[in-house]
Amino acid sequence: MQLSNYHSHCLFCDGRSTPENFIRFAIAHKFRAYGFSSHSPLPFETNWNMSKDDMPEYLAEIERLKHKYKEQLEIYVGLEIDFLDQTYNASIPYFRQLPLDYRIGSVHFLPIAQPLAERNMVCIDGAFDEFQHSVNLHYGGEIRKLVSHYFTSIQQMIEAGGIDIVGHIDKIYMNGQKCKDFDLNADWYRTPFEDCLHLIAEKGLMVEINTKNLQKKREFYPHISYLHRLLELQIPILVNSDCHYPDLVNDGREETFQILCELGFRSTCELIDGTWQAVPL
Repeated sequence: MQLSNYHSHCLFCDGRSTPENFIRFAIAHKFRAYGFSSHSPLPFETNWNMSKDDMPEYLAEIERLKHKYKEQLEIYVGLEIDFLDQTYNASIPYFRQLPLDYRIGSVHFLPIAQPLAERNMVCIDGAFDEFQHSVNLHYGGEIRKLVSHYFTSIQQMIEAGGIDIVGHIDKIYMNGQKCKDFDLNADWYRTPFEDCLHLIAEKGLMVEINTKNLQKKREFYPHISYLHRLLELQIPILVNSDCHYPDLVNDGREETFQILCELGFRSTCELIDGTWQAVPL
């Protein structure tokens, strides 16, 4: 079983502990590799994204830990980089020039106006009442229109490039499923999602199986009913806990691997000596 995790958040963003505490947990549970992926800086400040001013310290701290624990654990530094639009995403020079080991691309915000400011964003990852308010205010109360906007952003993110991993690709269903007329199997949902998967396969990117809400809500991202499509399209996968607390680093891993084996998956991806490799389950 893959004993590594590449999606985690520490005190440099909205995580709840120091990077070193996550490393100590990983070592205590016999992990082979561990990666940090703080929420990237944005053109505006939020409560959960890094500030650009903190980037040098972030990089230096992970580098310090790499050396301190090099005999016990492979440690990697990455970012979870938001796609906002064509002007701000993982492909812009700022992110390309950072000395990162990998980059996760995710969509948390959907711009509905310019400039790129928090007041002009629809957040898909917050409280449901705020989400529903956005559906009503910006999409005429039609969840399918917000879903269309979301998957269009995912496709644009994949096309823009600069990422290795697509993060929680369909997290839109977390709040979306609570809205009137939402249907995970409707053509207006399934078709753009499938288009994203085909584009990922074409670009050779990895998709994470995100277990953050498995224990609390019994939810995977991608949704469990779509996992077989990753296998059919031969999309490389890895299992990430998207943890914000050290004691949740390994959350849901054993159950997830059992499900993947039952579905017919034979490998996951891991960074080994700095190179992504397929490792048998």
